[in-house]
Amino acid sequence: MTPWSDYVVTGLLLLSGVVVLAAGLGLWRLPDFFTRMHAPALASTLAAWIVTLASIVHFSARAGELSLHVWLIIIILSITAPVTTIVLARAALFRRRRAGDALPPPLAKNQDAGQPGR
Repeated sequence: MTPWSDYVVTGLLLLSGVVVLAAGLGLWRLPDFFTRMHAPALASTLAAWIVTLASIVHFSARAGELSLHVWLIIIILSITAPVTTIVLARAALFRRRRAGDALPPPLAKNQDAGQPGR
């Protein structure tokens, strides 16, 4: 392995840590569940992509050729993370509905209903 690849991998892993820290701050600062779940869902996927890129650089530099075996992990994660977020949101809405709490207002029936001047 060359020293430049170690520096690139280190930089990417540190960047991933900063992204996850930002997601943690979002969890801490945002007011309710629905806004809180947005920050880590996006940030964890971005951080996973950065770690995947770091892994590709590491294994490619180690083998001396392009190594893409890590792509399978990130593809599966990119498919399952948004689905998990949707399931969590629906479960939270269901619990709120069962508890009798106020729900967010429904979306407009058509695109033109929410736009003034049409």
